Amino acid sequence: MSSKRKITVAYGDGIGPEIMKATLAILEAAGAQIEPEVIEIGEQVYLKGISSGMEPSAFESLKRTKVFLKSPITTPQGGGFKSLNVTTRTSFGLFANVRPCKAFSPYIKTHYPKTDLVIVRENEEDLYAGIEHRQTQEVVQSLKLISRPGSEKIIRYAFEYAKRYGRKKVTCMTKDNIMKLADGLFHKTFDEIAKEYPEIQNDHKIIDIGSALIAERPEIFDVIVTLNLYGDIISDIAAQVTGSVGLGGSANVGEEVAMFEAIHGSAPDIAGMDMANPSGLLNGAIMMLVHIGQPEVAEKVSNAWMKTLEDGLHTGDIYQEALSAKRVGTQEFAQAVIERLGQKPTNMVAAKFDSSAAKPMEIKMNPPKKVKKVLIGVDVFLDWDQDDRDPNVLGEKLRAADADGLKLQLITNRGVKVFPGGMRETFCTDHWRCRFQTSGMDEISHSQILELLKQIAGLGFDFIKTENLYSFDGIRAYSLAQGE
Repeated sequence: MSSKRKITVAYGDGIGPEIMKATLAILEAAGAQIEPEVIEIGEQVYLKGISSGMEPSAFESLKRTKVFLKSPITTPQGGGFKSLNVTTRTSFGLFANVRPCKAFSPYIKTHYPKTDLVIVRENEEDLYAGIEHRQTQEVVQSLKLISRPGSEKIIRYAFEYAKRYGRKKVTCMTKDNIMKLADGLFHKTFDEIAKEYPEIQNDHKIIDIGSALIAERPEIFDVIVTLNLYGDIISDIAAQVTGSVGLGGSANVGEEVAMFEAIHGSAPDIAGMDMANPSGLLNGAIMMLVHIGQPEVAEKVSNAWMKTLEDGLHTGDIYQEALSAKRVGTQEFAQAVIERLGQKPTNMVAAKFDSSAAKPMEIKMNPPKKVKKVLIGVDVFLDWDQDDRDPNVLGEKLRAADADGLKLQLITNRGVKVFPGGMRETFCTDHWRCRFQTSGMDEISHSQILELLKQIAGLGFDFIKTENLYSFDGIRAYSLAQGE
């Protein structure tokens, strides 16, 4: 009976098959105890009419092996196709995306040779939940969903990662000066959890200045934890300033399943030319080897890869005329790494993976705190494109609606208050948020909302969405309008 660890492997699209062939050749030569189970994903599956990009049999393979080494894929342009990466992350609970970004200067050209940071990105929530609707002729919406458990889980993971790998500081990045509820929840949760790790420094930065600092002074960061969209953006920035996005590998980790990949795309423009750098996928595979309990093999591969860089055997994307000894293709680069297995870099710090890194990361969650939730109003969204879009006309008409004291309080357009007392210069679309509350902000009932909607429909309006307004423990739990 084989003692090899079964893993699910997907060759992907574009340059995917080339870099996967190179990566698996290196792993086999290094003595990795793995047994690949190959599945088909990506463009050809999409074109069969499977909108997820993955057939049911592929999902079954992942359920069996619980480890996925995946090459980049191409998602066809146009509607109807879901991101396979996002589907895999959410379906299998891969809540943590871990992206190390380290400089390998001078062999990889960078202005920031001391950079050695890790981005821990929340992987399941935020705008990447992909909940979108077209609501009017002119307006679409994307829902940004942030949960307390999701935030706590990824933040705890970041601190536990810092402990395990001897990191000194964890930085949180949000935009809570604008998104005070969603990003505010993430920041507040970070502050609470940071107190449980007094041995690790912590700080917070607004995402815009944080991104600028990654681009200008990346060496000041150690571990960064952030929300899904921000993490996607800043990990590419960090990878690029260290030398090349093409070198970056990443791990997508859940409680049971993990996926490992390169952070770059399928690059169809150079597919089949033996030009692609396999380093991103190889670095993802090194993370996989640690994950499955083969850290010695991971060290051997990582050190041989760095030795290859030191010896100047470089693919075209990292080739430097004054430094590189030879420009090589994908498979020749892989062969060069294989020839250096058992060697260590001379100038760079050799890789060392502690066997404890292979142990599952235990994330102990705090029980949720119960709070009192009170319904105190409702926002009714309308599709209205009449009377020159005059908000005063709309407001006066809606004032006729009154459900036992539940009356119109204000109207906004694209978040800006336009009634009462709006400014005529404010540009208005056909999408209106109409807020109904009692004059005393009293608790209301669902039956009042139903009666209100009946009256609004009777007035000839097309309501497209409602959003209930709540207080939690007496604290307002919804945003005010711009200008309110």
